[in-house]
Amino acid sequence: MAEPSRIERLCLEKGMKMTGQRRTIARVLSEATDHPDVEEVYRRSVERDSRISIATVYRTVRLFEEASILERHDFGDGRSRYEQASGEHHDHLIDIQSGRVVEFRSPEIEALQKAVAESHGYRLVGHRLELFGIPLDQDPSEAEKE
Repeated sequence: MAEPSRIERLCLEKGMKMTGQRRTIARVLSEATDHPDVEEVYRRSVERDSRISIATVYRTVRLFEEASILERHDFGDGRSRYEQASGEHHDHLIDIQSGRVVEFRSPEIEALQKAVAESHGYRLVGHRLELFGIPLDQDPSEAEKE
């Protein structure tokens, strides 16, 4: 038997029952290098186990999210997208043409956000930054047409 994925290990640590279908979904999510929506998780899961239903994927993703194993994002495209909860803060840059999501960290942005909060009399306790863009080599007027 293959070694458990990171998500499988987290589920086991939290005392979750791990059925074969949950293991498959956990592996798909652990191996994702993008931020798939439920339909994409379903497509990838059914390639491994044709018995998995879309309802099972929805229930499992919701269960993982409620257990803080997954983080849900809404990048403005009408789909909830998911990634493993890493514990390490990062921000996202979303290509509005392709939907590609680039994760990044910027100490300068972190310092600026803290300074802005302090300048208004607040201590920053959390934030989420999502940048939306188009490739530099694309004419901006082309993006407006879509």
